[in-house]
Amino acid sequence: MRENSNFTIPDIRDCIPNRVQPWVLIAFLLVFQLSGGVYLAVVGEMSGALSLMHEDIMMAGYTSLVGMALTFTYMYRLKFRFSIKTSLLISAIGLIICNFICLNTKSVPIMVGTCFFAGILRMWGTFACNTTIQLWITPTRDMSVWFCYIYLVVQGCLQLSGLATVYTTFFSQWEYMHWLIIGLLLLVILLTVIFFKSYRAMKKLPLFGIDWMGGILWGFTMVCFIFVLNYGAYYDWFQSSYIRTGLIFGIIALLLNLWRASFIRHPFIANKTWTFRRVWITFLLYFLIDLLVSPSHIFEFIFTESILGYDALHVISLNWMVLLGIIIGAFVCYELFAIRKWRYKTMTLIGFSSIVGYLLIMYFNIDYNIPKEQLFLPIFLRSFGYEIIAITFITALSAIPFQNFFQSLSIQAFVSACCGALVGEAVLTQIFRFTMKKNAMLLSANLDNLNPLIQNISYPILQGTMLQQATLVSMKEIYGQLCILGIICLLIFFLKESSLRPKAFHPKFSTIRRAVRHELRMDEKEMEH
Repeated sequence: MRENSNFTIPDIRDCIPNRVQPWVLIAFLLVFQLSGGVYLAVVGEMSGALSLMHEDIMMAGYTSLVGMALTFTYMYRLKFRFSIKTSLLISAIGLIICNFICLNTKSVPIMVGTCFFAGILRMWGTFACNTTIQLWITPTRDMSVWFCYIYLVVQGCLQLSGLATVYTTFFSQWEYMHWLIIGLLLLVILLTVIFFKSYRAMKKLPLFGIDWMGGILWGFTMVCFIFVLNYGAYYDWFQSSYIRTGLIFGIIALLLNLWRASFIRHPFIANKTWTFRRVWITFLLYFLIDLLVSPSHIFEFIFTESILGYDALHVISLNWMVLLGIIIGAFVCYELFAIRKWRYKTMTLIGFSSIVGYLLIMYFNIDYNIPKEQLFLPIFLRSFGYEIIAITFITALSAIPFQNFFQSLSIQAFVSACCGALVGEAVLTQIFRFTMKKNAMLLSANLDNLNPLIQNISYPILQGTMLQQATLVSMKEIYGQLCILGIICLLIFFLKESSLRPKAFHPKFSTIRRAVRHELRMDEKEMEH
C-alpha cells in the first residue's frame, strides 16, 4: 500500500517518531484480530477437555462472528463518543475478561454470551486502529484500496490465529493460547497507557438515537439461525423440537425486525437497505460461493485425516498455502482493481474461475496415494479466488448512500461471516450422507460368501476398506457436481454485461460527524414536540 510520509497521529505522544506511529496501531490491530472468546482451530481439544460437544464450541465461535457483524452499524458512533485511547483500553480489558471466562467455564450459555461480547470488542478495537491510520493507507480515501488492506489483515490474521493456536496446543495445551492472548492484550494496555494521550479533536457525541433493541433483535435472529444450522445434523433436523423451536423463534425475530424498521426513525437496519441491488445480489451470491467452497470445511479434513492419515500439524500446515493465497489475492486486487480500476465483472470472473479451478483439481486429484504437495495448488486457488471475491463484493457496497453503507456491511457479514459457511456445510453434509449410502450399497452388492476374492479377508477389514472407497467415490462425485454448478455460473457471468468500475471514496470523518449531529438535533426536536 502507498504510505503517506507526512502522516501523524495526534493521539500518540510526540516521543514516538511519526514513521513508527502507524506501525504501533497495526501491531495492536494484529493482537485484536488474533483475540477471541474461543479458538476453533482446537475445537476437538476444547470439547474433550470441557466435556462439551463439538457443536457447542462451534456455536460459541459463530456467535462471536455475530457480535462482529452487528458492530458495523454503530461503530462510528463509538468513535465519536470515545477517544482512541479509551476505545483501545476498553476493548483490551474486555477481551481479557472474555478470554478468562471462556478459559474457566463449562457452561455453554455463558460461553456463547461471552463470545458474543468478545466479537463486539474485537471489532471495536480493530475499528479504532483502522480508522486512525486510514489516511496513511490511502490519502485519497479510495475504498477499493482500503478494502484490499482490510481483507488482507482480517483474513490473514484468521489464518495466523489458527496456525498459532495449533502450534501452541501441540507444544503445550490449548489453554496456553488463551494465556498467550491475555499476555499480548496486557502488553497492548501497557503500551496504550504509555504511548497514547487523551486527545480529542472534536467534542464527543452521545450514544443517543441508536436502535439498541433492533441490534438485540438482529443478534437474536442470527443466533437462532446459527443454532438451527449448527445443531441441525446432530438433532436430525426437523425431527427435533429444538430445531423447530429455534427456526420459529428466528423467523419471528426476523419479522419483528422488518416490522419495527417500517415505522421507527432510525432502525438498526433500515428496510430500504435491503432494496439496493448491490446488497441483495452480493447477499445471494455469497450463499453460492460458500456452497462451492464448503468442501474445504468437510471433505478436506476427512480426506487429509481419515484417508491420508495426516496429524494435526500436517493438516494445519496447509493453512500456509491459504495465507499465501490471501496475500497474493489482496495484491492482485490492489494492482488490478484498486489502481487500474478493472471492472467488477472481470474481478468476479477471476475469483469464480479460481474457485472452479480448485474444484476441478480436487476432483481429479482425490486418491489414496496423493502426495501432500499436490494439495498446495487447489488450496491456493480456493483462498486466492475467495479473497478476490470478498474484496470485490465489499467494494461494490461502497456505492450505496453512506447512511445505509454500514448497515449493508452488517447484512453482508451476516452471510459471509456468520451463516454462509454453515448453510454450505449443512447442504453438503446432507448430500454427502445420501451419496455415501448410495455408493456403499453399490460397492457392497457383491460382498458375500459366494465371492471367491474376499473369502480369506476378515469382515472388519473388508467393511473398513469398502467404507473408505465409498467415501472417496462420494467425495469425487460431489466435487464433480459442484464443478458443473460452478461452470454454469461462469457461463452466466460471461453472458452478463457490466461496465461498472470502482469509483467510490470514503467521506471525511467531519462530514460523517455533521450528519450524525444533524440526526441527533432532529431527534431532540421531535422529542420536544
